[in-house]
Amino acid sequence: MDWDRQHLAALRAAVEHGTFDAASKALQITPSAFSQRIRGAEQRAGSLLLTRSKPVRPTAAGEVLVQLARQLSLLETEAQERLSHGGEAVTELSISLNADSLSVWFAPVLSEIADWDQVALRLQIEDQDLSARMLRSGEVMGAVTADPRPAPGCRSQPLGVMRYLPVAHPRLLERHGVSPQRAADLARLPMVEYGPDDDLQRSLLRQLGVPPNPVSHRVPTSAEFALAVEAGLGWGVVPEQQVQGPLAAGELVRLGSRRKVDVALYWQRWRLDSPLLERLSAVVLDAAAVLRKA
Repeated sequence: MDWDRQHLAALRAAVEHGTFDAASKALQITPSAFSQRIRGAEQRAGSLLLTRSKPVRPTAAGEVLVQLARQLSLLETEAQERLSHGGEAVTELSISLNADSLSVWFAPVLSEIADWDQVALRLQIEDQDLSARMLRSGEVMGAVTADPRPAPGCRSQPLGVMRYLPVAHPRLLERHGVSPQRAADLARLPMVEYGPDDDLQRSLLRQLGVPPNPVSHRVPTSAEFALAVEAGLGWGVVPEQQVQGPLAAGELVRLGSRRKVDVALYWQRWRLDSPLLERLSAVVLDAAAVLRKA
């Protein structure tokens, strides 16, 4: 089925700008003309493609076409660059990954991309259990995710395993009269979580059959999350690379009979014959070599 490029551009603009009015201004057309393009796309598809909400969101069918619009944009930009022998075309690299990956092992990717001409990086921070949904919606072209199943139209490659350790400051344990070796005692300690989608702490508690303490703090950045645990705000599950020093110095102690949480990570990307995507994937896989093997 051939799709009208103006229809695809309208769908993409609606999702990226959130409202029809903003999208029509971005495309420099009237709101009436914009609405006609959306209706034309939906008539062509035979189904609703966008929810008329604020912000506008794609339906399942709409996600497929928004992804197509972004993929075509990438291929067109690459073709333009090759035809102009490295001209003025700028390619956006949109990647979704979890904050811990960005903090612990992803930095070499940034260093590599810093030397690439005419490339603009767009990082989206999302929990590793949820980042694949951004691929499905077409918001990103690549994602670090805990889901091994390829999103539609994507490839999936294993990266390695991030190991997390449940830890707390000794002062916190003393204050609550808790033994670090007794798993049941975790129910008596306040907890630090990254955000509402962070399930690492609660997943460990479920494994141990222990209910969470009603006091739960939220610290939504990776480095500051570790600092909050070191400060004694609560216990938390922290990447091993971030706690090796504090553990060796006695500033943190391991909890739950030296339990650990291993999270297998995968690199998913659009299944396109794109030199830039191939180059990006090679750099990501290279940087992930520091992770534990599955």
